[in-house]
Amino acid sequence: MGAPSTRAVNLAHFLTLTARRLPDHDALVHGETRWTWADLDHRVSRLAAELRRRGVGRGDCVMLHSPNHPEFVQAMFAAWRVGASLAPTNARLTADDVAVIAGVCRPSLLLVHPRLADQVPTITAATGHDHVEVMWVGDDDAAYGGDAIGALPADGPVLPDQDVTVGQHAWYFFTSGTSGTPKAAVLTHEQMGFVTLNHAADLMPGLDADHASIAVAPLSHGAGIHLLPNVARGARTVLPTSPGLDPAEVWALVERERVTNAFTVPTILKMLAEHPAAAEHDVSSLRHVIYAGAPMYAADQARARAVLGEVLVQYYGLGEVTGNITVLPPHEHGRPRPAGVEFGTCGYPRTGMQVSIQDDTGAEVGPGVQGEICVAGPAVCHGYLDNPAADAAAFRDGWFRTGDLGMLDEHGYLYVTGRASDMFISGGSNVYPRDIEEKLLTHPGVAEVAVLGMPDPTWGEVGVAVCVPAAGATLDADDLRAHLDGRLARYKVPRHFEVWDELPKSGYGKVVKRHLRTRLESAGWPPAERPAPVPA
Repeated sequence: MGAPSTRAVNLAHFLTLTARRLPDHDALVHGETRWTWADLDHRVSRLAAELRRRGVGRGDCVMLHSPNHPEFVQAMFAAWRVGASLAPTNARLTADDVAVIAGVCRPSLLLVHPRLADQVPTITAATGHDHVEVMWVGDDDAAYGGDAIGALPADGPVLPDQDVTVGQHAWYFFTSGTSGTPKAAVLTHEQMGFVTLNHAADLMPGLDADHASIAVAPLSHGAGIHLLPNVARGARTVLPTSPGLDPAEVWALVERERVTNAFTVPTILKMLAEHPAAAEHDVSSLRHVIYAGAPMYAADQARARAVLGEVLVQYYGLGEVTGNITVLPPHEHGRPRPAGVEFGTCGYPRTGMQVSIQDDTGAEVGPGVQGEICVAGPAVCHGYLDNPAADAAAFRDGWFRTGDLGMLDEHGYLYVTGRASDMFISGGSNVYPRDIEEKLLTHPGVAEVAVLGMPDPTWGEVGVAVCVPAAGATLDADDLRAHLDGRLARYKVPRHFEVWDELPKSGYGKVVKRHLRTRLESAGWPPAERPAPVPA
């Protein structure tokens, strides 16, 4: 006799409970639009009813391809309310990028912003279905009549949340694709329930209905996960109206709406903290400015702390572990480093999670010894969608292998030392780019930098530092080498220095090193030596 299925709590139930408790409190703010929790709950039910009318329900996938918008949030909870799984995608992706994702998750319905209408044929053709329902998200959707979310009635009876069971798919969280073809991590309702609770407790203690959040990153990824604890606790979310990041608008909204928390990535936090508007507005309401998704260099951390005060919260976590590996709260920033460690900690393991540093055989190593960061706990995804090869590579003896390198100190604090795939071997020595990048950023003329290994006939691989100059600065390779003299072992000093106007980044703000490599190869590798200064 098989084990009975166990009921899980549908993620839509966060909204259900908050709307009952706080019906007249603001839920979403977007320009002059303000939806209360009751408004949002009713709108979710209207869309859920339409999804059911179109045959979408448990076992189906809904793809959501749109910039941030109140209807994006409406669509998230409507998909869950009918028991469907959600596959949100970044609106900055190309049609071909989204088509690859659609081929993996095979959505039966596409919710898309009209601005992206030209991508629809490519996306729907990739699903493998004879017919894919399409509905439209956003302010300019009136031309699409009955297929526009905005054309649905705003009021009506609230539908019950579909029953779900443990293991039922809720969210297909796609890797950002910085290192290859995106994979869909399967996030389930009960797993995401744990993540929501953990985010509220470990990242934003005290979160309640008097708080407000601002979404400055795409809701398709980390910012969407961050939305859930705010919904669960009744804190309103503010959505800027600018199509891209506008720091002046963000800081004006922080002041106007008395924003208390935000999720960012290091590149966004750096731009926000360095913008003059940060000093022109009252930002004293901020309590938790959370950053994750990539390492934040010490120099950038220090600038952000000086501008915003002690409100930074770092977490380390992958999409497959839904951001739930470590936390570094505000008062821990600036924690002294152990001897011989060149950069700061990303914090201690999150509540209910376990971190293990392992060698190549899977054996755990002791404090201060570098190895692969492996994780266990209820925040770990249920594997990858229809990808047993990826599952086999990612899991070993029950541990999820992050692919990142790091070490734990004697007190259990984690130090991420690099990405295993970023390491290169020069003259037989292993070189990890992060240490070099940290040192280069202490040069006053360097605003951004990325270091990677490129092929070399003599050394196998050599380091290449791609630098973005600070405003008004001129970067010279000899000066940069002199700056590293005494700060790095000689074998770590990059052989080549490139100066670019900007670094290529993904839609989620991460530097994409494979794009750097492609550009270097396209320019002709190896380059001729250029001893003369390169102007900014």
